[in-house]
Amino acid sequence: MSLPPGFLDELRTRTSMAQVAGRKVMWDARKSNQGKGDMWAPCPFHQEKTASFHVDDRKGFYYCFGCHAKGDAISFVRETENVGFMEAVEILSREAGMPMPERDPQAQQKADRRTELAGVMEQAVQYYRLQLKTAAAASARDYLAGRGLSEAAQERWEIGFAPDARQGIFQALTGKGVAADHVVDTGLCARPDDGGAPYERFRDRIIFPIRDARGRAIALGGRAMSAEARAKYLNSPETELFDKGRSLFNHAPAREAAGKGQLLIVAEGYMDVIALSEAGFTATVAPLGTAITEDQLRLMWRIHPEPIIALDGDTAGLRAAMRVIDIALPMLEAGQSLRFALMPEGQDPDDVLRAQGAGAMQKLIDGALPMVQLLWRRETEGRVFDSPERRAALDKSLREAIRRIQDPSVRAHYGDAIKALRQDLFSAGRAKSAQAWTPGGGPRGGFGRRGAAPPAQPEPVTKSSLLAAASGAVADNLREAVILASLITHPSLVERFETELERLEFTGPGHADLRDALLRGEKRGQIERNLGAASLEKLFQPRHVQIAPAVRKPDDLELATMCIAAELATLAARRGAEREIAEAVQDLAGVADEGLTWRLGKAAEALGRAGRSETEDRTEYDTAESGVRISRDEKGAFDELLGRIAFSKSGQRTPGSE
Repeated sequence: MSLPPGFLDELRTRTSMAQVAGRKVMWDARKSNQGKGDMWAPCPFHQEKTASFHVDDRKGFYYCFGCHAKGDAISFVRETENVGFMEAVEILSREAGMPMPERDPQAQQKADRRTELAGVMEQAVQYYRLQLKTAAAASARDYLAGRGLSEAAQERWEIGFAPDARQGIFQALTGKGVAADHVVDTGLCARPDDGGAPYERFRDRIIFPIRDARGRAIALGGRAMSAEARAKYLNSPETELFDKGRSLFNHAPAREAAGKGQLLIVAEGYMDVIALSEAGFTATVAPLGTAITEDQLRLMWRIHPEPIIALDGDTAGLRAAMRVIDIALPMLEAGQSLRFALMPEGQDPDDVLRAQGAGAMQKLIDGALPMVQLLWRRETEGRVFDSPERRAALDKSLREAIRRIQDPSVRAHYGDAIKALRQDLFSAGRAKSAQAWTPGGGPRGGFGRRGAAPPAQPEPVTKSSLLAAASGAVADNLREAVILASLITHPSLVERFETELERLEFTGPGHADLRDALLRGEKRGQIERNLGAASLEKLFQPRHVQIAPAVRKPDDLELATMCIAAELATLAARRGAEREIAEAVQDLAGVADEGLTWRLGKAAEALGRAGRSETEDRTEYDTAESGVRISRDEKGAFDELLGRIAFSKSGQRTPGSE
């Protein structure tokens, strides 16, 4: 139902927030100032003895300094009466003597239908609960008992059982006068393609009712009893009642418990929620058959500002945690974030509770990691950062992640936290370098003169290279053009070099757009239509591009692979060296030490080598007689890249790769 403009403003004007809240709280006479509308009381949303719940009657708002509940009279009625928005408006409008606007007939019809379907779902819940007590459900009862669920717990969670009958629920409900279409529209049954009688979706399954924030039954979850079932867990399909991406299992009880001071825990499935709640962690919810969505995150943040994601300690659980990070980053706000409690490897919360008890679970929750630490762990765990290229790749991935945060303040604090973690990581590496010095000379590998002390000031080669090193922008742009032209000529290679393409910072005009088109799977004709023929003409026009082996020989896939790898390796070496120099200069901060000076000098030398002309006197390598010639310094990066390609083709991961 839509309300006319100004109706809610008038309602708020006529409503006293202090009077509305006064029905639920006892005002603290010493702290309150009724004349100014400044009222204090113990919070009705969580258990406390002090008066931290504040109402500003003149502004019409409330805020709790303990649980951070906040809102106006409408939200107060919604939360304390457990009603929807329109119901809260109706309650307040009656008290204020304001007649409700006439309902929209279509909206009323839709609301009435939802109420009717919810009634059908309620009948189904009762039917399945009765079936759990029958002889056919003996194995289901044994399973539940084995999971530690008593009969009382089964009653609390309204757990039921669907017999292995094709039309059990359909016959039971239609026999009570429920329309056949309603049984289908709730998702309880489905119609076969041949037009026969509807058949039951949940056969031979333990049934878990799914209720919305108002406590209405909107869907079912079913756990298969047969090991041969196609899906171990099955949820209702999306219906007029049920949107799985906007629903949470155990929503209403968890909201109530969080209002009383409990932390909100987000588990992975029904049994985890039930086990945690039965162990005392009653503010627990779970998504419903999908990865956590943006809408579900918003629901969680309405319950608690910092939910704890408690995921299984296996590979799938960790992957789910990483996906949550990507969804949450753009949505972070001051005081609104996530923490992550990772279970021991191979265990879920139910396993932890049964094996070690609630105390062990509490320790895991108390030790939950802030999201920034899990982000850092994702980008660094299992990787080695022993080269400028790898450090540059880390910097880029972290910058891209932090850039997604919309809130400027949160983004700045994430940057500070990541910077501190990065300094800790790389300062440890510099300490190891310093320890490699020997009393008689330089570090292992021949640094310094024998018997000479480490230099206290930057060497001349370092200074001169910082001032004289060319940017190489023109050469870089040409290499980018060769890479893109080669991939457009050989589109089957895009997938092999997908990771390198995503990470590479294209600086040439229009190069980033061409890269994005390739990553979208567009071929030459599509690119020409979408970006214009001029973009491709400009790309292929330079002679350096036209004579590139991969462009001249469109039928030689192996040659193209090595050419693209060589160009990518050269770009990575140049840009990585530039970043290493910039990083080292920043680390010096006016105080040179031998480790930093050596590091800066070596990086400058590498940059100089990468920028030399191929006509200069240097050792070169002929890659498989392809005509592609690269320097000795570039060959390591080239070989590493080819190794990653070979590993990616075989489905394995290389050390230090993402």
